[in-house]
Amino acid sequence: MEWKELKDSNDIENLLDTFGGFHDSCLKELYMWTESYVDENLSMGMSTELDTNVRILFQRQCDNPSAIELLFEGVTQFHIIPSPINYDPIIYEAKLILHEGLFYWADDYDWESNDFTHGTNSWVSAKGLKWRDVSSWMGKKSRYGLITQD
Repeated sequence: MEWKELKDSNDIENLLDTFGGFHDSCLKELYMWTESYVDENLSMGMSTELDTNVRILFQRQCDNPSAIELLFEGVTQFHIIPSPINYDPIIYEAKLILHEGLFYWADDYDWESNDFTHGTNSWVSAKGLKWRDVSSWMGKKSRYGLITQD
């Protein structure tokens, strides 16, 4: 499962063509992390760079590939809206663009990169973006961690 880095609009078009524009897909799960930490001596370590990264797993009702993972590096904004009760969480067509040096992914093709309101769309912006085919990751099983209830 090799990562493919997106560098320009041609790479974006190739990904959108490969994954059918995210048609009939869903955001299965995501994982976010930073370089900040507290060590064993309770000292804090942190970066002064854009150190937030997000991995997102998408699955879709089509094969070749049926699941992909996006890796957003140097996240600048992150806005995820869970699906409301009695609402269909299917992504019909996502938007993926490169605008002013940032990659933007949004769960609706009509979303605009200047719409930073806390509306109804999920979206992410980052300095870097990679993707890989993870079609073997289909189904309900969690891939980023075990979900337990206490």
